[in-house]
Amino acid sequence: MKSVSPISKKAHKSAPTPAPAKMQQKAAKAIVKNAAPKKVQQKVVKKAAKPAAKSSATSSAVKAKTTKPTASTSTSKAVHQQPQTSSQKNGMKDVSASVSKKFRLEPKLLIKTHDLMIKSRVLEERLIRMYKQSQGYFWLGGPGEEAFQAPLGLLIHKGKGPQFDFMHFHYRAGAPMLAMGMDPIDAMRQMANVATDPFSGGRNFVSHYSRREWNVVPVTSTIETQYLTAIGSGIAQKRAGGKGITIVTGGDAGTAEGDFASCLIWASRPGNELPMLIIVTNNQFGISTPAATQHGEKNVADRGKAFGIRTATINGNDVEESTFALREAMEYVRKERKPFLLEARVSRLYGHSSATGANFIGNEEDPIVTFENQLEASGVMSRKDMDALREKYTAEMLEQSKQVRNEPMPDASTIYDHTYAGQKGKYW
Repeated sequence: MKSVSPISKKAHKSAPTPAPAKMQQKAAKAIVKNAAPKKVQQKVVKKAAKPAAKSSATSSAVKAKTTKPTASTSTSKAVHQQPQTSSQKNGMKDVSASVSKKFRLEPKLLIKTHDLMIKSRVLEERLIRMYKQSQGYFWLGGPGEEAFQAPLGLLIHKGKGPQFDFMHFHYRAGAPMLAMGMDPIDAMRQMANVATDPFSGGRNFVSHYSRREWNVVPVTSTIETQYLTAIGSGIAQKRAGGKGITIVTGGDAGTAEGDFASCLIWASRPGNELPMLIIVTNNQFGISTPAATQHGEKNVADRGKAFGIRTATINGNDVEESTFALREAMEYVRKERKPFLLEARVSRLYGHSSATGANFIGNEEDPIVTFENQLEASGVMSRKDMDALREKYTAEMLEQSKQVRNEPMPDASTIYDHTYAGQKGKYW
């Protein structure tokens, strides 16, 4: 596992949330300048079978243009050049090599997934702006994980009770919640801690979702305790039978907690295996600590093998790879009623949280840029339609944030409500 360079001081000091257009254009020119001519590339391919006497030329870069909202109230277009491929980060395939890929998924699903990815990204960027404009106290979320999280949300069997999937999310689950039907304004309400926050009534901070009617167990601030609480719904679904499964998500750094080990033990007891899909989204950082300095194992998923748990490690920045891997894992858990440990290598585009600045990180692969390049090259979507979609969601969420600004804060008399289930007012 190769570590990523820590967030640069320059990135921490930059004021705008999105990547500045000048920086993106400069990066684009630099990559194109260093790209090998077409003839040189063809020559390299022909000699690939022979030992290389000289270093091969770099692959030609692909320009990508997408729109990102500015810090002002109006929308604007900016060139968003993919600055670094995932192969430079964690051994994933080169982005430029996958642009002309042939999709196996049907166009309708590709377009739906793209829509959800853009909606999720625009929401995260709006939440970041709310924080920077003092409309919220803290931000953390999942920009950079959309290629994995969106397909996950689309595959969840939503409902209430053990016959439906139980979700034990961590705080980067905006895309799955949107896929399940969350209104973006509800995330903004929690960011602003207003009384209309449907998840906690203004008590918790952003990305701490909960929805009883969807089996979404409240997200907690304590690191990785969801791996422990997920055992409970796993046992309930084991007893109930049917097709409902428990889905638990967390990050790579949190797997150092004992709760993760307890999850593996309880999920894999011989004769009492639990129907759990255990997910680790690996962005190769624990806040600011590189994973390479902490993990002796090659893949986090390898740790499941000692417990006889079926495992897989995938490129979570690839929409199709994520979709097919999730389908396979879910089908296995639903049918066999046994656990599956799935590790997805993902990006972290705005740092860990507002505690690290919440500024755009230029040396991470942006899965939306990768996916849009592929959609455009394959003729599934046009650049015009993709840009229009981003502008549409940017405008809608700007208006929603204005609405939230005028909504009431919680009344002080409700401070003791829900200390215990169903309790209101002082409990002594």
